[in-house]
Amino acid sequence: MSYVSNVTHSTEDWAQIENAFIVLGQFQDEPVSAQAYAINDLLNAALESGDFKGKTGENRTFYLDGKTIVVIGLGKKEQFDADASRKAAGQACRIAISRKVDQIAVECFGGETYSQALGEGIVLGSYQFLTYKTQKKDSFELNSVTVLGGNNENVQKGATIGSSVCFARDLGNHPGNTSTPTHLAHAAQSIAEEGNMSITIFERDEFTEMGMGGLAGVAQGTDEPPKFIILEYFGAEDKDEKPKVIVGKGLTFDAGGISIKPGAKMDEMKFDMCGSATVLGVMHAIASLKPKINVVMIVPSTENLLGAKAYKPGDILTAYNGKTIEVLNTDAEGRLILADGLSYASKHYDPEFILDFATLTGAILFALGHEATGVMGTNDALMDQVKSSSKNTDEKVWDFPLWPEYCKQIKSDIADVKNLGAPRQAGSIAAGAFLKEFVGKDIPWIHFDIAGTAWGGKPTSIDPKGSATGWGVRLVLDLLNA
Repeated sequence: MSYVSNVTHSTEDWAQIENAFIVLGQFQDEPVSAQAYAINDLLNAALESGDFKGKTGENRTFYLDGKTIVVIGLGKKEQFDADASRKAAGQACRIAISRKVDQIAVECFGGETYSQALGEGIVLGSYQFLTYKTQKKDSFELNSVTVLGGNNENVQKGATIGSSVCFARDLGNHPGNTSTPTHLAHAAQSIAEEGNMSITIFERDEFTEMGMGGLAGVAQGTDEPPKFIILEYFGAEDKDEKPKVIVGKGLTFDAGGISIKPGAKMDEMKFDMCGSATVLGVMHAIASLKPKINVVMIVPSTENLLGAKAYKPGDILTAYNGKTIEVLNTDAEGRLILADGLSYASKHYDPEFILDFATLTGAILFALGHEATGVMGTNDALMDQVKSSSKNTDEKVWDFPLWPEYCKQIKSDIADVKNLGAPRQAGSIAAGAFLKEFVGKDIPWIHFDIAGTAWGGKPTSIDPKGSATGWGVRLVLDLLNA
């Protein structure tokens, strides 16, 4: 993994600190900021000439007394918010990396209010996936960032959250021959050790005997050992407080099974475990932040391959809650392994609520593209909390209905449910309707279909090209008040 881990804080004047590379901000159509007083004449000349206007994304470089001062445009002051500060911080790090500068100082853009967002942006913007690069000329890493001003405690919290998003990105970016169910289990083990959490890992024989027919069925076609991973963090002062449960789809490679996928872009199916990366990223942050809450994480994990032992279209599987499932397409496998995860959570934890994360349907891309995650669920109050956290973190969501008309579409003629809805209709909603069958009746639950947001979107200063995004880690932590 590659992202800046040394984020420090200074209240000193930038002209007095040792860093030779300084990044400051300038709002559009505003006077030169107090922080830029030492280059007042130079910056004013640039502003007056129109060579630099302070628009979002702009930058201009000045040189003074042996220091390089980069001024980033922050856009209109009245439109500036936490996400703008986050992205400006990411831009600062991208500029440093592009110029092969390993130590920089960055103004707390927008002031103390945005300290956490700035800390997040510094780490997210410095992220690169370099694990498999063997030539030094192909990589350069940013080593340290000093934040000028702001609230240090919140900056550090932001940096911790950013590092957990990067942890999730790394899990997603590793190829399928590295990021196996065993790899996810080892990641969970390291989190458990750091955060003093309890960990349970059920192996193939164990979860099959327990009645997890969805996971067992999907796993039939692979020799790679599947896992059912549980992390328990009980940090609430009231030990009887109901836990919040987060479930992530851990499909570490998806060939589609007997209903094989087209060859084009099948390599991207290494990203089919990004739901598990999200929930592991959340637990990674919790291990460091140690909030006073109770959280349980569940990850059913396997590959979905094809071969003599693979499950087949037409098979009937029995999930952990006893419901039978008619398999019409083996490429609709994520909902099958999640069925066991949701059933297990409902039976064993009496949860305050359940959130699940999955790269579940290609249909969500047709509806929302890469801009937003599709969400659906059973509790309006919980959905309102999700939407509020979505706004706080700028991780966008859009609410889809789970009306009875949709839920009827996944009823099977020969089993309790089938793993497809009506042909070429509301595919993402049908998947959500299927999952609803495996959540306890009175348990608030929200499903996040992250197939469009987990990877593949347009690069930004905090989301590198061709990388897993770690989408949802920040939203969940905000929702949990972690």
